[in-house]
Amino acid sequence: MSALIESTRFSVLDRSRTREGRPAAEALRDTVRLAQEAERLGYHRFWVSEHHGVPGVAGSAPTVLAAAVAAATRTIRVGTGGVMLPNHRPLVVAEQFGVLESLFPGRVDMGLGRSVGFTDGVRRALGRDKGDAEDFAAQLAELLGWFEGTSPTGAHARPAEGLRVPPFVLAMGEGAVIAARAGLPMVIGDLRDREKMLRGVDRYRSAFRPSPWAPEPYVVVSGTIAVAATEEEARRLLVPEAWSMAHARTHGTFPPLPPAERVASLAMTAKERGLYETGLRGHLAGTAEQVARELETVLEETGAQEVLVTTSTYDRAALVDSYRRLAGLFTA
Repeated sequence: MSALIESTRFSVLDRSRTREGRPAAEALRDTVRLAQEAERLGYHRFWVSEHHGVPGVAGSAPTVLAAAVAAATRTIRVGTGGVMLPNHRPLVVAEQFGVLESLFPGRVDMGLGRSVGFTDGVRRALGRDKGDAEDFAAQLAELLGWFEGTSPTGAHARPAEGLRVPPFVLAMGEGAVIAARAGLPMVIGDLRDREKMLRGVDRYRSAFRPSPWAPEPYVVVSGTIAVAATEEEARRLLVPEAWSMAHARTHGTFPPLPPAERVASLAMTAKERGLYETGLRGHLAGTAEQVARELETVLEETGAQEVLVTTSTYDRAALVDSYRRLAGLFTA
């Protein structure tokens, strides 16, 4: 198999997607079980996400869920992809990750994003507004200061101060430049818009300033990868998420994942059909051989050191099988 793929780290971001007719608690337990499987398969990290007020996502408290994942695993790195820093006070985030690192030393990652709540109601409940994302660079500097013991307030973050929890910036738009200027690793997606991704990677590398957290640029590319015995089966894995995204963009609500078979029988408007078909395109999906060829191209173009896989689907057995087949490419 490809030496380039074998030399690249592969990790998993699971968003605890809920499924039609099943409770949110099951989605959270599925996330923990998937982390255990990812560890057995040789994945490098397992991250969880933050969403508020979304029917289709159970993961609303990423540091809490990360603690459950870390407690159920032994060796895989565990973290967040990410904690949305504008939603929280940096001191509280530092304290949470300080506790995680103290409980699971050497295994915790701190992935950080700059999004705020997706709806006005959620933003009001969080006490935030859209403009809070503009302060991300300052919030990030304050957060790192709590670990370094340099807060200008004279207060101290316990037990975070003095600990080294690797920070990562989820780069959306200006996020690449913010990550570069802070000297932090960057996570960038998605694989469908390769030109935009490459522009972001170039901006990051050209603006990068070495720091104690990262002496040189570190790029993680993120996106959906589906691997199956046939191209048709791999495409089937993409169907539930593609429909949910199309529904969200036409109805304003991101729903639980439906079975692929039900989506096939649904009547869609022209707009819904167009968004749905768009949602199926551009992902890395197919047989192991097909995906390996596409992965090689992505890695050659981006020079990424790591791939963060974010695949979601209704059929959990097929999802685990996809991760197993993908692992066969980098552990062969």
